[in-house]
Amino acid sequence: MTDVPLTPPGQTSPSEYVRIEAQALFELALRLEGPMLPAFTRAVDLLLAAIARRNRVIVTGIGKSGIIARKIAATLCSTGTPAHYLHPAEAVHGDLGMLSHGDTVLVLSSSGETEELLRLLPLLKRLADKLITLCGNPASTLAAASDVVLDTSVSEEACPHNLAPTASTTVMLALGDALALEVSRRRGWKAEDFAELHPGGRLGKRLARVRDLMHAGDALPRVSTATLLPEVIYEMSRRKLGMTTVQDEDGTLKGMISDGDLRRLLERDGGRALERTAGEIMNQSPVTIQAAAFASSALALMEEKKITSLIVTGADGRQAEGVLHLHDLWTLELI
Repeated sequence: MTDVPLTPPGQTSPSEYVRIEAQALFELALRLEGPMLPAFTRAVDLLLAAIARRNRVIVTGIGKSGIIARKIAATLCSTGTPAHYLHPAEAVHGDLGMLSHGDTVLVLSSSGETEELLRLLPLLKRLADKLITLCGNPASTLAAASDVVLDTSVSEEACPHNLAPTASTTVMLALGDALALEVSRRRGWKAEDFAELHPGGRLGKRLARVRDLMHAGDALPRVSTATLLPEVIYEMSRRKLGMTTVQDEDGTLKGMISDGDLRRLLERDGGRALERTAGEIMNQSPVTIQAAAFASSALALMEEKKITSLIVTGADGRQAEGVLHLHDLWTLELI
């Protein structure tokens, strides 16, 4: 039995579909480096102005463009830009209420002549502050009514019949992502800000903060510099973290004592070690991390220093707020 060829002679191969879409993205990149850059910059400025006014970005489109519009709205939200998707057909049946005066509208359309969008156009022009259009036909009715037009035309679709939206929707998606990312970059959006909006799932675990995982309060092992070794051992045993902090009465961190420190002390001093105080045997320069740091940063530091726990401090680096143990990171799937 012979295998049936995946691509009959004379027909487009699966890899060619991808190459056509990749070529469309390459052509988009060239436009962004040249003639379309001023319009793109203007669009970013309008989106930033909406955020500064505490307005939102309303993204709309229908059909395949509508699906891409939903994704762009989601990307805007996840990178710190308040955005909502508005279905053009539902808009004229009440959903237009989500659009407030001063909002900026981002419209996606391949032809720029879609009936549902043109019916909505007068209302958008009356209510919205500015209208930005991602359109495959810069000479269309929709484009002519827009404040900024970003050209999403493609030389061909990946569809063998040049009909199904494929390369054109890929270009729309990439351009929408570029807008969202450039807005977040110019706003100074950081990984810390991203983490605040993604508390769930695997991504949320990767972006967990040290303060959310550390042992604090009564669970934080602590002794004073005057504490004798038997009490140090007792504190370490009951907290079960294999270490203890050494602090002043006001919580100022003075040092740390680990299981390893105790073993080395007993090997060196024998029975006389029990007469020593925490201040005499502590490590005066323990490795610390701030409570606001990412858990992934804590893991990297533990691996670099070949240790199993970190003392967690506040922003000033002086006050001991907690302890993070390697075991606390296991549930995050970082290890």
